[in-house]
Amino acid sequence: MTDPRRPTAVLTALLSLSLTAAAFAQGNADQLTIMQSEPPRSMDPADQTATFTGNVLAPMYEGLTHFNKALEIEPLLATKWSVNTAGTEWTFTLRSGVQFQDGTPFNAAAVVASFQRQLDEKRGLAASGRFRSVIDKVTAVNPTTVRFTLKKPYPAFPRLLAGDAAFIVSPAADKKGTLGRQPVGTGPYSFVEWKSGEYVLEKANPKYWGKRPAIGALKWTWTSEPSVMNLAIQSGQADLVNPLPPIFTQVLKNNPKVTLLQGKGASVFWLSLNTKLKPLTDVRVRQALNYATDQKALVATLLRGYGAPANSPLAPADFGYDPSAPAYPYDVAKAKQLLSDAGYKDGVTITVASQEPDSSIVQALQGMWAKAGITLKIMQMESGVWSQAAFGTPAEKAKAGINSSFASWSAGTLDADGQLSPLYATSSASPAGANLGFYSNPKLDALLAQGSSETDSAKRKTIYAQAQRIISQDAAHVLLYYPNDIAAVQSNVKGVWIFPGGGIQLEDATKSK
Repeated sequence: MTDPRRPTAVLTALLSLSLTAAAFAQGNADQLTIMQSEPPRSMDPADQTATFTGNVLAPMYEGLTHFNKALEIEPLLATKWSVNTAGTEWTFTLRSGVQFQDGTPFNAAAVVASFQRQLDEKRGLAASGRFRSVIDKVTAVNPTTVRFTLKKPYPAFPRLLAGDAAFIVSPAADKKGTLGRQPVGTGPYSFVEWKSGEYVLEKANPKYWGKRPAIGALKWTWTSEPSVMNLAIQSGQADLVNPLPPIFTQVLKNNPKVTLLQGKGASVFWLSLNTKLKPLTDVRVRQALNYATDQKALVATLLRGYGAPANSPLAPADFGYDPSAPAYPYDVAKAKQLLSDAGYKDGVTITVASQEPDSSIVQALQGMWAKAGITLKIMQMESGVWSQAAFGTPAEKAKAGINSSFASWSAGTLDADGQLSPLYATSSASPAGANLGFYSNPKLDALLAQGSSETDSAKRKTIYAQAQRIISQDAAHVLLYYPNDIAAVQSNVKGVWIFPGGGIQLEDATKSK
């Protein structure tokens, strides 16, 4: 349905953007303005799981390890590490001479405190479930050495520590209880201001231990309007937009003042299916939704070809991805037959919770599914409201009548466990994790547990190949596609690259006049 107020909303957003951009440009020309599709959810890295929030936080925080441009794990706040023969004790040597932006020294005690809060279930931090399932305890061997004792072998542990949620936070700031609004890390940029609904401002950290950033300030803005994003990059009001809506790629390709950036996609877009609420308690209905989905058409129209149909719950960039995993072909007749076999010959009605930026996707599905007798009702929500609805309990979703939630997921670890366990393990059922449809299969749980601790890479791949087929057969989600990561920058901005999944990397960014 077309909203007649939309043009006014676009003009209002553009006017606000122009005034704000002009005000900051007058005060600081040495600034990079980044526009994203959604606002940050928290300034505490452990209390959020969103890619675009992670982008805002990454310049201000650091972890013990990180990925380089070749997607290899390298030391960062740690200088080296070792693991015992059992694979259960990882010992990290820490970098000396580092301090947090509030002056607190970085040392083993700070690392222990940063992870102890993750292990404390009472804290209820949004991203902590992954750490609690892996780490048993963290101890300071001496001021520059930390030892992690794991509950079982976990070969991807250095990858887990490279994710946004593993950023080390100032213990002093954590004690104050202010991290949610005022971030304090060890990164090359320091926090200046978060003006809700408008921007986050960061400035270069003069006491940074490493290579000083070439750009003096970063300003993060956001909009849910693709047209605003397009006009901002073309007018120069934004130096970088991420993600670039594919609809604008052809126009910007021909603009010499703009450069398109592409990254290897690691995101999987999908609809969760509420396996606790009829009619989706029946696997045949869930399978019917998959057969009724024309993935190729979605890639061609919504992504303008910048992506690929999803054949697996893993993305091609993830360790363990199986390119031979069977996808559901588009088959309306098969979808109708499955619905009839399940006792729904007159069709079914499904309600999906979605955010405004995803409206075109769920509307496309609405049209496709109608051909198979499936009525899709769309509950469009603001980001915060959507989060509460999507991560609700079975009882809360039943009360609201929510059969499905549209979402995406990218494993920051680029590892199968980081993608599958949070979304499909029984223990990850919402609100504890991102298993939004409460899917449960004991055989899959056993495979995920086995795969996460298996140290032989070939055996891990075999285990995860089995897991991918079980998830597909059970139709836990309606898998849609793997979008390519696309961003656009002004041509005078160099050194920016995209981490798989949409993570903007600014450590080598430069901006010429």
